[in-house]
Amino acid sequence: MSPNPGPRAAVRPAAAVNEDIRALWRDPRVGLTDEQRAVYERLLTEWAAAVRADVVTAA
Repeated sequence: MSPNPGPRAAVRPAAAVNEDIRALWRDPRVGLTDEQRAVYERLLTEWAAAVRADVVTAA
């Protein structure tokens, strides 16, 4: 494994990802389809990466 991981992918701001999550799941009383759940899980992963990037930037 190379000591230099290479260029990082651009990370969208956590607020932008959060907006997508809210748009996807407008009513938490209504369950998501399997396809929507897959998108939701991808968005959660993206949101977590954005939060980590914000913490690293602030440090």
